[in-house]
Amino acid sequence: MAIKKTALYSSLWASCDELRGGMDASQYKDYVLTLLFMKYVSDRYAGDPYAMIVVPEGGSFEDMVALKGNKEIGDQINKIISALAAENDLKGVIDVADFNDEDKLGRGKEMVDRLSNLVGIFNGLDLSANRVEGDDLLGDAYEYLMRHFATESGKSKGQFYTPAEVSRILAKVVGITPETRQDQTVYDPTCGSGSLLLKVADEAPRGLTIYGQEMDNSTWALARMNMFMHGYPSHEIWRSNTLSDPHWKGDDQSLKTFDFAVANPPFSYKSWSNGVNVTADPFGRFEYGAPPDKNGDYAFLLHILKSLKSTGQGAVILPHGVLFRGNAEARIRRNLVRQGYIKGIIGLPANLFYGTGIPACIIVLDKAGAAARSGLFMVDGSRGFMKDGNKNRLRSQDIHKIVDVFNTQTEQPRYSRLVPLAEIEKNDYNLNLPRYIDASEPEDIHDLAAHLSGGIPNRDLDALEAYWRVFPQMRADLFAPEREGYSKLIIDNCQLIIKRHPEFEAFAERTLALYTDWYVAHVDALRGIAIADQPKALITALSEDLLHRFTEADLLDRYGLYQILMDYWAETMQDDGLWVGTGGLGRWQNPAGAGGEEGGKAQGNPRPGDWQTEVQIRPDSPWPNSGAVLCRPAGPHG
Repeated sequence: MAIKKTALYSSLWASCDELRGGMDASQYKDYVLTLLFMKYVSDRYAGDPYAMIVVPEGGSFEDMVALKGNKEIGDQINKIISALAAENDLKGVIDVADFNDEDKLGRGKEMVDRLSNLVGIFNGLDLSANRVEGDDLLGDAYEYLMRHFATESGKSKGQFYTPAEVSRILAKVVGITPETRQDQTVYDPTCGSGSLLLKVADEAPRGLTIYGQEMDNSTWALARMNMFMHGYPSHEIWRSNTLSDPHWKGDDQSLKTFDFAVANPPFSYKSWSNGVNVTADPFGRFEYGAPPDKNGDYAFLLHILKSLKSTGQGAVILPHGVLFRGNAEARIRRNLVRQGYIKGIIGLPANLFYGTGIPACIIVLDKAGAAARSGLFMVDGSRGFMKDGNKNRLRSQDIHKIVDVFNTQTEQPRYSRLVPLAEIEKNDYNLNLPRYIDASEPEDIHDLAAHLSGGIPNRDLDALEAYWRVFPQMRADLFAPEREGYSKLIIDNCQLIIKRHPEFEAFAERTLALYTDWYVAHVDALRGIAIADQPKALITALSEDLLHRFTEADLLDRYGLYQILMDYWAETMQDDGLWVGTGGLGRWQNPAGAGGEEGGKAQGNPRPGDWQTEVQIRPDSPWPNSGAVLCRPAGPHG
């Protein structure tokens, strides 16, 4: 039976608790993710002669379980991991953590108990039924842990984790289409854990060929494991410094070029020029200007630009200062704009990234359209976020709105603009977003005459013009002239009158009809979800259709409705959908029974000792006929 996502998360975080006290939280990943990898490949591939990873004798997780309580457990775990690494060319990848390190894991019985408990936690997980295709439960677990490692460490650990929400934006604006081929390439010169590369590859209908480079040894190892966990065993991730020692080169020793490139390089990297011949770079990366000695933001951007094919496209996360800083950076910025390489800029909220609270932006590069470019498309997404502890976090609606607006080049007041190059030139190629998009809220004007003499200023009522277009008669029914420039409310119990007003009732009926049509279009797919289905494809179909149907809805924010659905999916539907989709039910039937009655059941074919699943239609749910999944042991005493 496939494990549910919340249960997996709970177990993984419990394993972190076993490691507390002996090491910095940023080092947990070396142990926890290694054991997760060992458990996954052992459950998934042991005994399979055609598996992408060979699990040798003496190199499986079961061999670790046999060591519980053994006084040599630390040394023996190292040997088991080493056996798997040697068999699969993973030396230096999965054997980074030392499970016999007394300074981190304790001495004598303390180490034995700690490692025995740690192995026991993972032994309680059954990962054999979880699949890589479509719904990557294990990959999601990687992201969950990396986010928490970055939060817990209290240090600048953003180098191994780009927030998944930001990665999703880059993946969707970099230019991938349904026609993108599997043999097309994506490159990240500072790939960290590889999560950004994987997000981009997953956007392509058949995947992409992955190339990356990472300087930090343990982070490079994490990226390699992450690729295997996500089903990309043929990835190409190299370990070295991208700027001083770029690995990917062509036959003529020039930089290899790629179809797509993405990156989240270290912000304002001070030692970027170590080992780099800036004045006579053999790769010609600095033809548009030499970046400042103590700030490497443009060094990474120029490296990526040089690494793109003539039709290549890229997206790079950089600190907001690259848009307006002067001197050497101003010269580079001017040259890049004049060349037409910058397609657009997306401003992000502050405090999204670990290790820094400064705001960042996404620079979108497009060589294919450079010659014809007449302007830069700018999006100010700095105000769309939610608080998540001491960090800010993009919501699903924020991500979708940014992507939609950018990809369709839709101009919205105080949010997005296509800025002509002539206007940018007048501003001396300063690209600071507030120069071009005034995102500030209109000032709230107080009317002293209204405060002193009463009445409602007509300009305040006029500001509600969007409502009066939908309810043209309602203004006259609610307000009457009092004196020149002012009106008065002429009814009592305003809320009740509005709700009973014919125009409001018609509005409510139109809105409900949109929802009802959407629900009817998808209810059969929800009730008929089966093992072969992909829950992520299901929620994508549901949510995209909801957005489409409410495009022309009066007064309603369709992205706000989308957020309600995505929150409900994340909190309630996702676990059950993933569980069913990966075989958790055995056989899924109509949740409401043949007649769709409340309390209808769907059951598999339970055997003694199995779990029996029952889906009940909840009359109190905000979603009509939504199901609550209940589990109990099968058999006469279940």
